Amino acid sequence: MINKLISKIQKTNAPIVVGLDPTMKFVPEYIKKAAFAEYGETLEGAAAAIWQYNKGIVDAICDLVPAVKPQIAMYEQFGVPGMKAFQKTVDYCKEKDLVVIGDVKRGDIGSTSEAYAVGHLGKVQVGGSRLAGFNEDFVTVNPYLGSDGVKPFLKVCKEERKGIFVLVKTSNPSSGELQDRIMAGEEKPLYELVGQQVADWGAECMPGSGTYSYVGAVVGATYPEQGRILRKMMPHTFILVPGYGAQGGKGADLVHFFNEDGLGAIINSSRGIIAAYQQEQYARYGEQGYAEASRAAVMEMQKDIAQALEGR
Repeated sequence: MINKLISKIQKTNAPIVVGLDPTMKFVPEYIKKAAFAEYGETLEGAAAAIWQYNKGIVDAICDLVPAVKPQIAMYEQFGVPGMKAFQKTVDYCKEKDLVVIGDVKRGDIGSTSEAYAVGHLGKVQVGGSRLAGFNEDFVTVNPYLGSDGVKPFLKVCKEERKGIFVLVKTSNPSSGELQDRIMAGEEKPLYELVGQQVADWGAECMPGSGTYSYVGAVVGATYPEQGRILRKMMPHTFILVPGYGAQGGKGADLVHFFNEDGLGAIINSSRGIIAAYQQEQYARYGEQGYAEASRAAVMEMQKDIAQALEGR
């Protein structure tokens, strides 16, 4: 799956993943009105609204980008109907031949981690059948329970030729409270030790052809210097970079996340794209043109990243 992601990045010339992280405040009123008219102001109504909202965005951007990243919590908040909307979104994106990165940030041990890995990336045994659950192509994984929490995902990745992105240096302002701590006897911050572990895990999961492992890393755009360090530490690791746009990251911050081959990173933008119509820059599109505004935001992001990479 990592080779498919790379191929689609090269085809679109857009190392971009669109975060499908819907909240009701992002959904245009006309979509909510139609959903509530059919289902009432219920969880089912909310789920119907976010599904229609997602569909419009996916239709508008699917030819421009290689991948999408639905954040599962934004669907879980609407209970079972929300999870059905998550599944419909995953399925629809795969119909459009988009690579789907499930932003689930799972991390546990033993049989629990195995169940998460099987449920999101693999197949579960039901009687004489092996059936896929959510069936994303990649998922995000929290490594802070150690190898016990990650190895079940590695096993499924090898079986299914899918992938994971492991949290290493996250984009949020308080990430340094733990991730930047200097470890006793190491003289290195924790995020560097995790980065080295990711590189080691990745060495176990190289595809038969290609440069990059099934095991990627999450490193925030808001920390470009740490990104430069980690890029050197993990030459065969694809980096998922959140924090572009709404969180302050911009194209000029991103050059160190890429290798000399122009690959090695994929940049995420969520509300900067899916809620673009609410920004002054794209207000001319209005609510009815929310999907077209998202398309315009993707094109502007693509231009920003390309200019930054050309100028490095």
